[in-house]
Amino acid sequence: TGYRASHADELAWDRAQRPKVCKLVRYRKLAHIVAGKLQLQWSPQQIAGWLRRAYPDDEDYNVSHETIYRSLFIQARGALKKELLEHLRRTRAMRRSRHHTQKTDDHGRIKDTVSISERPASVEDRAVPGHWEGDLLCGSGSSQIATLVERQTRYVMLVRIASKDSETVANALIKHASKLPQELYKSLTWDRGTEMAAHKRFTVATDIQVYFCDPQHPWQRGSNENTNGLLRQYFPKGTDLSVYSQVKLNAVARRLNERPRKTLNYETPAERFQQTIASTG
Repeated sequence: TGYRASHADELAWDRAQRPKVCKLVRYRKLAHIVAGKLQLQWSPQQIAGWLRRAYPDDEDYNVSHETIYRSLFIQARGALKKELLEHLRRTRAMRRSRHHTQKTDDHGRIKDTVSISERPASVEDRAVPGHWEGDLLCGSGSSQIATLVERQTRYVMLVRIASKDSETVANALIKHASKLPQELYKSLTWDRGTEMAAHKRFTVATDIQVYFCDPQHPWQRGSNENTNGLLRQYFPKGTDLSVYSQVKLNAVARRLNERPRKTLNYETPAERFQQTIASTG
């Protein structure tokens, strides 16, 4: 019996040492789905979370983000092609010096600003939709894009801006605001860049209240700061942003809005935003 027990132990040891076949090798359809999402710049964590939502009762379609990473980097028998590596988002910490966000000498000298401290608590805790954060994403040659993020749903909208002067920015934002129902655009929180010096004219034209962050406190627009970081994948620093049409900007925004978010329990901003439109309609 001693021999038999030791032989069984050896077999168990051998089995434990034998590498498991990667799930993405065994299930080619799953690998195909994962590859398609990587090409849309979804992160492995977003893919894993979405699969759990999309196939809750099918264990074959559930895969961890660690397995996806391993398949990409170890190339488990060709489960995922090397070309997909380039689609991984290269994120880096957004740490900056406290003075980095100071854009001009006039930074913070906008007249009649309403401080973020006066913003209602329902905006702060994301309890109701319709409250947006905004900023300019800057490129080469004084080119820029206005980036807007809805706080509750993380829905992104990009607005083509011809120049950075406050009249042009206000006109573009006024025109853009007309595309949304009033219930879904109640307030806008901006930093103290002088491009929003015409904020009172914007409010009169749209009935949308503008709140301003404290000087050198960009994290008070956390959703927007995070989105601007994601947008750098499409618009690297030094890019001339004036060459992008509004149609192209809409396509990039759609890419971000159709990615599932961990903060939304792996639903997408587009799904959440559509739900808010349906409930206000």
